Amino acid sequence: MEKASSLIASLFGSSSSTTTTTTTQAPSSTISSIFIYPIKSCRGISVPQAPIAPTGLCLFCGGKKVGGPTGHYFVLKYQQGLRWDRQWLVVNSKGRAYTQRVEPKLALVQLELPNEAFEEGWEPKEDSYFVIRAPGMDVLKVSLGRTCEVVDGISCWEWSGSALDEGPEASEWFSRYIGKPSRLVRFNAASETRAVDPAYGRGYKTMFSDEYPFMMLSQGSLDALNEQLQEPLPINRFRPNILVDGCKPFSEDLWTELIINKMTFHGVKLCSRCKVPTINQDNGIAGSEPTETLMKFRSGKVLRPNNGKLQGKVYFGQNLVCKESLTGGKGKVIRVGDPVFVVKQVPSPADAAA
Repeated sequence: MEKASSLIASLFGSSSSTTTTTTTQAPSSTISSIFIYPIKSCRGISVPQAPIAPTGLCLFCGGKKVGGPTGHYFVLKYQQGLRWDRQWLVVNSKGRAYTQRVEPKLALVQLELPNEAFEEGWEPKEDSYFVIRAPGMDVLKVSLGRTCEVVDGISCWEWSGSALDEGPEASEWFSRYIGKPSRLVRFNAASETRAVDPAYGRGYKTMFSDEYPFMMLSQGSLDALNEQLQEPLPINRFRPNILVDGCKPFSEDLWTELIINKMTFHGVKLCSRCKVPTINQDNGIAGSEPTETLMKFRSGKVLRPNNGKLQGKVYFGQNLVCKESLTGGKGKVIRVGDPVFVVKQVPSPADAAA
């Protein structure tokens, strides 16, 4: 056990002087909601359960290379994160990612996946689709089992590489909706890798998420923020994957090792917030809140006064990685109602990685 703890400490930057081991057997909280966001920056889906994406090995269609051989080829790859989360991306004519920061109307794009898509081991069939809706637009159906062309020159923040193009119908739909040339692409897991910053989670990967495979937030933290606001905000402003309830506000800041359904999650970095929480997810209009209020009590200046580089940031939530996502096997599913057991935590937010 001591050797295992030492290994975890070396991987995640913990130190014996700042890390507290929690020995209580009672859960610290319970999962109250699970959200996935299939297309980056589009509306999320609340689900009762979600496989760690996916459980074990998954079959990916590599599609056909532009200018190369046609036909299907399949590659077995491990993924990390919740299945279907940020697997698709809307890009501009140069292949660069659109997000709500520059195209806030993406918040109004609603998605629907087959109900069985969240069952462990489910694989798409020829007639499996996900459905996309937006104000003033016809319904778009995108096949989950089609052969896609591989396109190069796609970029999302620091990453660039190839992706799978979802075809002319999806391109025309998003081009009309956004008002400029656009394409819908899918992460090319057959050939591409997007690594998590090794300073925080060495060996872990993600797809089109901003930085990490999972983001956790507590209901207590949301309630504490809403007490400071004139108009309370819904959870969709903050786009977590896992919402927990039953803990004190901002407890998640401190959690560095958790157990959920026999899986080990590590809190690796406090979540610094961008412009997106200021965008109303019902109309796509941006305002000044909650950033203005968060700056008063959740800024780096308040939480980490001795670190000048972080003083202008605001923090709300905890980024996670899952140890079991590194290997295959069945049973890797989280569910609403699952208890969350805190194994290790740091004494204060100033001791947490950020």
